[in-house]
Amino acid sequence: MKLIFASNNQHKIEEMRSILGNRFDVVSLKEAGIDIDIPEPHDTLEANASEKAKVIYEMTGVNCFSEDTGLEVYALNGEPGVKSARYAGEGRSFDANIEKLLINLAGKADRRARFRAVISLLIDGKEILFEGICEGKIIDEKRGNGGFGYDPVFVPEASARTFAEMSREEKANYSHRARAAEKLVAFLNKA
Repeated sequence: MKLIFASNNQHKIEEMRSILGNRFDVVSLKEAGIDIDIPEPHDTLEANASEKAKVIYEMTGVNCFSEDTGLEVYALNGEPGVKSARYAGEGRSFDANIEKLLINLAGKADRRARFRAVISLLIDGKEILFEGICEGKIIDEKRGNGGFGYDPVFVPEASARTFAEMSREEKANYSHRARAAEKLVAFLNKA
């Protein structure tokens, strides 16, 4: 089954392809000849994921899915949340976002956080949402060279290593995106 993944983020595209394997033909926006940056104007991950999938489905008529992820830090009342990619500004700098996060957490004992991913699947015009959550904590300094985003400061529960210290396969054992994608795959296998 061919599915357009409504994303320009190469890291996410590679991760989703790795998770979905060769059971599905996952086509990126670039591969589909679509050169747009879809806005994420909403206050929830669900609404942003829906927006992206609907835009691509309306443009192409092809079954598609999109994903929105946020890091939710308990001591910061859920920040950066839906603004995770632009936490330190519109430049989408991973380093600046991490720096702002660590400054805002300075002196706070509660370091609990979670990654939450929402996938919106539009298949034959019908939308289905899938959610994946990974609980963990934020550490004081970056560790590891892999991954992207907040991966160098996020340690998932039941691990001593950050996402950035793990291989893609190891990360998939904990990943919020992998958990949401597994629900997506289970649904598609039934459909």
